[in-house]
Amino acid sequence: MDVTIKITDREGVTHEVEAPTDMNMNIMELIRMYELAPEGTIGICGGMAMCASCQCYILNDVDLPEMGDEEEAMLSETFHVKSNSRLGCQISITENLSGLEVELAPE
Repeated sequence: MDVTIKITDREGVTHEVEAPTDMNMNIMELIRMYELAPEGTIGICGGMAMCASCQCYILNDVDLPEMGDEEEAMLSETFHVKSNSRLGCQISITENLSGLEVELAPE
C-alpha cells in the first residue's frame, strides 16, 4: 500500500508524492527517490542521524515514531531547528504517515 505525503522543497514548491509502505523506506530516502533536493545536499551521512542534512519540519499532526536519543542530540546541535523539526532519515514510511506534510529545512 502507498500513502500520500506532501513535501515542500527548499524552493518552496510543494510536491504530493506516493510513498510505498512495504519497502522499509524513510522520508529522507523518499526525498532522494523523487529528487526533491539536489544530490549531495540531503542524506549525506546515509541515514545514521549524524548530519541533519535531512532535517524537515512536520506541518501537520500525524502519528510519528518517537524521537530517539541520537536524533534529539543531532537536532540540538544543528541550525534552523524549530519545535517541529525532525530528521527525515528517522521517520520510517508506514500507513500511519498517510497525509503527512513536511517542509525541508534550509540547507
